[in-house]
Amino acid sequence: MDYKKIYSEKIITFKEAAKKINSGDQVYMGPNNCAPIHLISALCERVNELENVDIYSALLMYPHEFLNLGFKGHINYHTFFLGPIERRMIGFGNVDISSVHFSKANWMVDNVVKPNVALIEATPPDEKGNMNFGPTGAALNEIVLKHAKLVIVQVNKCLPVCLGESNSVNVKDVSFICEKDHPLPELPQPKVTDVDKKIAELILPHIPDGATIQIGLGGIANAVGYGLEEKKDLGIHTEMLTDSMVYLAKKGVINCSKKNHNTNKLVCGFGIGSKELYDFMNKNPLIHVAPIFKVNNPLEVAKNDNFISINTALMVDLTGQVGAEALGYKQFSCTGGALDFVEGASMANNGKSFICLSSTVKSKGEIKSRINVSLLPGTAVTIPRANVQYIVTEYGIADLNNKSIETRVRALIDIAHPDFREELLQQAKEAKLI
Repeated sequence: MDYKKIYSEKIITFKEAAKKINSGDQVYMGPNNCAPIHLISALCERVNELENVDIYSALLMYPHEFLNLGFKGHINYHTFFLGPIERRMIGFGNVDISSVHFSKANWMVDNVVKPNVALIEATPPDEKGNMNFGPTGAALNEIVLKHAKLVIVQVNKCLPVCLGESNSVNVKDVSFICEKDHPLPELPQPKVTDVDKKIAELILPHIPDGATIQIGLGGIANAVGYGLEEKKDLGIHTEMLTDSMVYLAKKGVINCSKKNHNTNKLVCGFGIGSKELYDFMNKNPLIHVAPIFKVNNPLEVAKNDNFISINTALMVDLTGQVGAEALGYKQFSCTGGALDFVEGASMANNGKSFICLSSTVKSKGEIKSRINVSLLPGTAVTIPRANVQYIVTEYGIADLNNKSIETRVRALIDIAHPDFREELLQQAKEAKLI
């Protein structure tokens, strides 16, 4: 049958689509910039008709109505990576947090989410009837669709067509289709501070020409990313494609020609950032999107020689335990891919992983050290100390790789802010760490 006929037969209104959802359904919703926002809005209008509908997604970029407390019990929201919008609703909203290693996201879908409904966004069909998932859908959509009995797609012409694997669904394999275009949300870039620049300056000499890199978001990440413009023949294997990488690729710094694994391919789980980034991803043969659990698998990461992983943290204790997602019981993000890439880098030939943080933070008008004798009570250990290679502040790089406790303590005190070093030394002695 002609795919155009199949497509037209499956088109329904958003209101009709929302009525297909029943109480008790387990719903997977496309995350961040690939959320079917009009479909979700229609579902939210039925809040008082529904009980215990569970929506699973991550890193929301829209202030969806279901985040409000009044939806709890009717339409519940579960996130496996906390973004700024979700963070604001913690404590007085409708947000349930699961901190998941992205390398194990497939296990989460198979064994925890078990979605019977998928609400996703995609491009209009190509000549074979395949609808592309855009910059984020390849991360999990394919495995979700293996479970979902009801698949409703919002077709959005603004989505870029992203090349790679597990990145499309055919019109014959979806239940219903709704149509509504909208521009993709953009992620504003944070300001790069002088401290960020200093940290970047310390790391850049450790990144050789031809290396394959992974960098996240944030001021430090941008300082490193844009600081790489004098390097040559860099490769990318990262969970997230960012604007700094697009900048380097357009300058020819990133060409992936020296990668020994997936040569000539910029591998990512998803892309998030500016319209320029989305335009760059559109039908670009350099880009290879793939499922996040494959991209983040440490064994897959480790296939890349000269792999450099750069991540950030909120706090580090004097033995090298890294808290990158929470301070005390206050959650800021989730585990995501931090440990995945640290482990992958440690197994790669000539691999290196850097955990970066400013030496201090201002909290309630008071300057506090980010390096402390212990983590705050309740703080999740995102990266165990035995996995850590390098910790970086604006005062230097501490090499903790397989070092003794006393060596670790002294190295971390050396890169703490000078105003706190004497106090930290005394606390370490009292704790009998040295």
